[in-house]
Amino acid sequence: MDFSEINTRGLVLLGCGKMGSALLEGWLKGGVDAGAVYVLDPNPSDWVKGQGVHVNEDLPENPAIVLLAVKPQMMGDALPRMVALGNGETLFLSIAAGTSIQHFEDALGANTPIVRSMPNTPAAVGKGITAIIGNGRTTTAHLDLADGLLQAVGQVVRLISEAQIDAVTGVSGSGPAYVFHLIETLAAAGVAQGLPDDMAMQLAKATVAGAGALAEDAQESPAQLRINVTSPGGTTAAALNVLMDEAAGFPDLLGRAVKAATERGRELGKQ
Repeated sequence: MDFSEINTRGLVLLGCGKMGSALLEGWLKGGVDAGAVYVLDPNPSDWVKGQGVHVNEDLPENPAIVLLAVKPQMMGDALPRMVALGNGETLFLSIAAGTSIQHFEDALGANTPIVRSMPNTPAAVGKGITAIIGNGRTTTAHLDLADGLLQAVGQVVRLISEAQIDAVTGVSGSGPAYVFHLIETLAAAGVAQGLPDDMAMQLAKATVAGAGALAEDAQESPAQLRINVTSPGGTTAAALNVLMDEAAGFPDLLGRAVKAATERGRELGKQ
């Protein structure tokens, strides 16, 4: 991506914890000049201070973009510092869960171009996926800029409406925790069948990671991949008879889990 506008006008990163640092690392590798980046963080890490970026210094007058990467509970204290940049040419990009576009418009001004996004934690290793949606002031160029920056840590999808972001939270935002729990329980099941703890965990981690990589790279659908490895009457079929049970297996369990996360996301957005 062409980062010339950012390198000319500047990029402000408000909050530089794990997600902010992962993004910053990706930007610097992708062609953003360190001297064009302004980080505001009360406790910047030694890594951040060693990247050549501006840390807790005066901001440029008209930066290309401000990325809001503070935790939602800290947003109320952080946003007032950004008001002077609202209602102008600067794009605001939020990765804060549960904070609506309306909230940012109320704080920064209704004429502020705002993109709300929902990333997930695999962004820390460049394997994330982020959904984005812009307000009425965002242009195609704004969305392209947000998209390009977020691709530094993985894939990006564009939503049709902000209402979809709660479902995204339920699937990919919270989804890594579901997979981590799958690894936990798969390893525990292996131990119950006689495997040593360390071996069972190694097998579970490698199986989930390998299957995920295969599903992402394969031409076939996950359903077809499942069929490919399931011999009629074999061991995999015996396990899938349990997991695919409509009443007690994955269909019901994950359906309820994603629904619970989606509904909680809606509740948090109203607070």
